[in-house]
Amino acid sequence: MRTIIFQALEFTVLIPGMLLAYLPVNSSLKQKPKKMIAWMLPLLVIISFLSGFVCNRFHLSTRMILLPLLFLTFILYQATLRISLWKSVSIYLAVCAVFSCFNSLARATSAMLSFNSEEQAFSGFSVFAVLYNIFCILFVILIWHPASHVVKDMVEDENLAQTWYVFWVLPVLIIGLNLVLISKYNTILHTQRFLHGYIVIVYALLLILALFYTMFLMMANILNKNQKLQQENLFLSVQQERYENLRSAIEEARQARHDIRHHFVQLSVLAEDGNLEKIKDYLQNAMDKIPGFDFHFCENQSVDNVIGYYYALAQKEEIPFDARVDLPQELSVDEMDLCLILSNLLENALEASRKTTMSRQQILLEIRQHSASLLLIRVENNFDGIIKEKNHLLHSTKRKGLGIGTQSVRRMAEKNDGSCNFTYENGVFTAKIMLRATL
Repeated sequence: MRTIIFQALEFTVLIPGMLLAYLPVNSSLKQKPKKMIAWMLPLLVIISFLSGFVCNRFHLSTRMILLPLLFLTFILYQATLRISLWKSVSIYLAVCAVFSCFNSLARATSAMLSFNSEEQAFSGFSVFAVLYNIFCILFVILIWHPASHVVKDMVEDENLAQTWYVFWVLPVLIIGLNLVLISKYNTILHTQRFLHGYIVIVYALLLILALFYTMFLMMANILNKNQKLQQENLFLSVQQERYENLRSAIEEARQARHDIRHHFVQLSVLAEDGNLEKIKDYLQNAMDKIPGFDFHFCENQSVDNVIGYYYALAQKEEIPFDARVDLPQELSVDEMDLCLILSNLLENALEASRKTTMSRQQILLEIRQHSASLLLIRVENNFDGIIKEKNHLLHSTKRKGLGIGTQSVRRMAEKNDGSCNFTYENGVFTAKIMLRATL
């Protein structure tokens, strides 16, 4: 019975191993963590003791059971995640590589502790099983924070997608080397000269793994920073261009309205002279200069101009646009931020509508003051095609990376102590924005 328990202990390292493998990907679980623990932990305990019983009953080496068992647990691991196969393979092999080194280290340590024991075989195996679990559990505790934060960020970073294709190479080599050493020299492990060399090799392998993962994390951080800088520059350039266009449109509309008074003065002079032809020419010339988006939606002139600009574009392309806006002249939120949010949302809505069949084209805009401190915005539009989303962030359909417009809306909503929510269902994309009043 004691032999079965100690053999089962060698398999119980699956529990800290699976826990470590899940730490970097806890945001990609298909089930809630508590629910997974409720069924997976008893399952792993049962598997461990059942494997120990099989090894003892049929006099099998634990390695003969462990290797196929690792394959089955990987299938279970992959089935519970929403990440790519390359990432899950790389993470799982990394854990196996580290634990294989601890396996060798536990064997060497147990051999040293039981070197002069009369019951060398059994005593050594029992000490090994206990030490193996202790080493693995301590390592999981030690690596908990880096794995659930630093490594997690690296896993979720889409800029490193191609790197995962080669990440598995070194772990496989380390696992293979540990297996070769154990299978070839396990019978002479109690030879003092070899034992010292064996320990040196194990420490060297652990050091190589530590250096490899450290360099990989450093490289990942550098690549991530460079990519973020490129995205930030793209974001700023696009937003600057959009801001300039928006400011020009608003200024043009303001100037046109201001010029109306002067037009009336000039028309009055021409009317007094009774020159009908000059009046007709003057009116035609003035109408050509007035922008075609002179619509009225609310009392605030800047917001009114922005909505009017996109409303005119939608009318020109025969896209139905329903605007329901109830805003006073003086806003409780930052006026320019609100204009940029509307510009981004309506620009995206128009872009999606252009790619949608004519019979389904529709844009709906609702803006209302919920209270003295809250302003609510809702933009809906139909779309055809696929929305790219990962980790609750929308990706651009025109370029690689996150969507510039939705990123901008999210930032400005957070800047105004508000929030934003993007949903898409049954071919309808909905953006809901909440802004708080500035103090």
